[in-house]
Amino acid sequence: MDLQGDVSFQQTDVALISIAFDSMAEQQQAAREYGISVPMVIDADHRISEAYDVLKWAVASGEPGHTFILVDENGKVAWIRDYGAPENGGTMYVPVEELVQQIRASLQ
Repeated sequence: MDLQGDVSFQQTDVALISIAFDSMAEQQQAAREYGISVPMVIDADHRISEAYDVLKWAVASGEPGHTFILVDENGKVAWIRDYGAPENGGTMYVPVEELVQQIRASLQ
């Protein structure tokens, strides 16, 4: 995963986690397949996705697309950006430099 290994992202001192509806077995398989080493959270009951209101950008399967959320130390959303939903372009890859710039700007 490009983001987790990027030095400029690591310098932001932001923790990265992955949240998905997939079962533990599916997430473990994806982690092996794509080299993901960040913590992975199972959101099978959709409570996390609903709490952060990301289902408004759900893809055709009903799952959140590629949505990035920056939560501050008080648990408040400091920045949110969805790329995966069709109305947002259906982007499956966001350049790391773009994400790091946006994250840094939101931290200031």
